[in-house]
Amino acid sequence: MFATDHTIDVASLAREAEARGFHSLYIPEHTHIPTSRRTPPPTGGDTLAEEYTRTLDPFVALSAAAAVTDRIVLGTGICVVAQREPIVTAKAIATLDHIANGRFVFGIGFGWNADEIEHHGITMPDRRAVAREHVLAMRELWRNKTAEFHGEYVDFSPSWSWPKPVAPDGPPVLIGGAPGPKMFAHIAEYADGWIPIGGAGIRAALDDLRRACDAVGRDAGAMRIVPFGTIPDPGKLDYYTSLGIREIVLRIPGGTASTVLPILDEYAELTR
Repeated sequence: MFATDHTIDVASLAREAEARGFHSLYIPEHTHIPTSRRTPPPTGGDTLAEEYTRTLDPFVALSAAAAVTDRIVLGTGICVVAQREPIVTAKAIATLDHIANGRFVFGIGFGWNADEIEHHGITMPDRRAVAREHVLAMRELWRNKTAEFHGEYVDFSPSWSWPKPVAPDGPPVLIGGAPGPKMFAHIAEYADGWIPIGGAGIRAALDDLRRACDAVGRDAGAMRIVPFGTIPDPGKLDYYTSLGIREIVLRIPGGTASTVLPILDEYAELTR
């Protein structure tokens, strides 16, 4: 769900989803939306939905959710990681994962809004390389008692940073976006799985992902494939299951409890 200051609060949504037996809850991020509107909306059409301008900070919101739940997995879907300073973000994520007792999943993306990205001092052509270094640098901080990183976009000398995430390598990193050689090269190098937006074309893309993993000695079978933004029906759920997919993120429209909770009930009955 696009969590905003107008929707059901994330802590309540997480509690209600957990009570209905759902496995996970993901919320997206935009740091801000420039009014220039130079970049066309990713959904097509001429008008960008207001929810893009009102998204909550995902780490603050998910920390609130972690404090009132016990089981449900909490994730970003997605965090625009190139737009975040990596040392501060690594600590925020480690703190959230600590509060959640290891239930956080770090879903990331490269960003589509050129105006937004450029306000962070990043060019569109560089955003993938910046995102890569940010994740690699954060993983150094998560893994090591004394961490250092020296790259083109991130550079820090030996440093201490606590808390550490629950898992030794940090939370799982899933990259969201359309299939393609660049996407799968990133996943194979430094991620733990793929978030295909909308879920179209997954079957045809799995061989390409496997080849990218083979090229760097990664086990493609260990990669998590999490179709995102799905409108469920029994045939679609059976199809994903036939591909070996174990987690599907269902789309919930942004709204208050009176709108959202009946949809959760409907989805719970369908998946049950």
